[in-house]
Amino acid sequence: MHAPHLTWFQIIRLGLVQTALGGIVVLTTSTVNRVMVVELALPAMLPGALVAWHYSLQILRPRFGYGADQGRRMTPWIIGGMAVLAIGGSLAAVATALMAASFWAGLALSVIAFTLIGAGVGAAGTSLLAMLAKRAAPQRRPAAATIVWIMMIAGFAVTAVAAGAFLDPFSLDRLVIVATAVSVIALVVAVLAVTGIEGRYEGLPAPVPPTETRFGCGFPVALAEVWAEPRARLFTIFIFVSMLAFSGQDLILEPFAGLIFGLSPGATTQLSGLQNGGVLAGMVTVALAGTWLRHDGAGSPKRWTIGGCLLSAVALGGLAVGGWLATDWPLRSNIVLLGYANGVYAGAAIATMMTLAGAGAERREGTRMGVWGASQAIAFGIGGFLGTVAVDGVRALTGSGLFAYGSVFAVEAVLFLVATGLAVRILALSAGPEDAPAAEPSSQLALGVG
Repeated sequence: MHAPHLTWFQIIRLGLVQTALGGIVVLTTSTVNRVMVVELALPAMLPGALVAWHYSLQILRPRFGYGADQGRRMTPWIIGGMAVLAIGGSLAAVATALMAASFWAGLALSVIAFTLIGAGVGAAGTSLLAMLAKRAAPQRRPAAATIVWIMMIAGFAVTAVAAGAFLDPFSLDRLVIVATAVSVIALVVAVLAVTGIEGRYEGLPAPVPPTETRFGCGFPVALAEVWAEPRARLFTIFIFVSMLAFSGQDLILEPFAGLIFGLSPGATTQLSGLQNGGVLAGMVTVALAGTWLRHDGAGSPKRWTIGGCLLSAVALGGLAVGGWLATDWPLRSNIVLLGYANGVYAGAAIATMMTLAGAGAERREGTRMGVWGASQAIAFGIGGFLGTVAVDGVRALTGSGLFAYGSVFAVEAVLFLVATGLAVRILALSAGPEDAPAAEPSSQLALGVG
């Protein structure tokens, strides 16, 4: 039989998994990155390439989601993914410390560590979102997604602030100890949080033998059906562009604060905590607006998405000029504003995503979540890497770190303006009739086993 809908308490428990996941990720994308660039004086594109590699592995997210659509149990994949992620997070710190003594040995271990991080995030994150999309009652899905994401951002913020305090006075040994402790605690929290929620049940009837359709069979059918849905396709493009804009600053913000404003590793890690605190406040604002205001008016998540993209462009424009003023520029306030704007955009986009997850062809929630998750991950990897390459390249050409960082922030602001235009198109498209699947009705398609 089918499982009952998730209770609010169970949704919050799933949010703790995202909190744990975020706690590990924030150390690898922020602190480890900053140590490589500032303390070890390595090119910014090195951590950029490592992070891009871990995001590239998440191209497998649609396949993870498709497996959930076929009735695969999600709890083992969440726990297994978190275990792999925890090992990768600890190894990333060990590899960074090793680079100080043996660069090539440290680099080799870093590649292994970030491979584990990418595989772990893809398996755990996609399976968790698929569980939410399938098990949460339709009317609860937007709020459930917002709760889970808010708890992930809380994991970013709490870990960054706490780890920042323990990292000073900084040493590479202390980095390894802090990263390992965070990884172990996160794994324990995730296992306790998810155990028992899924229960024993048949999520879906056994798939029938695959038959050919004009899209093929099995996984290709699911992927083609999702891409043929106009709103799903446009939303995928929007996610890619907006996340490209967001991720460009992900790997350069802490080095920017360290090199231009002279902040210590602990101080820049805490700065990352302030940014994620702003993101948390922005997401809470969207959640409250969706509760108190009309969903077809001022409370519409699509309208808040537009506003969040515009405000993000303004905040990035501030960073583009702020470095020239250095000590006279309110860096912390600018970072909090950027976090808040990103939180508004992300919270509203997530609410929209969960609404669209159940639209179109039936039994494709997991595949849609996988497609959107892959789009986000690929954009994050490309954006983060290109941001670091641009900083290194422009600095080599001009000899100015200020101009290099400012140029990247300015390009990100422009990309957020492009994302605003796409969000406007999504709002207009949503005013029309529901998406009709471009393929044959899903009830006539054999799902098969991909």
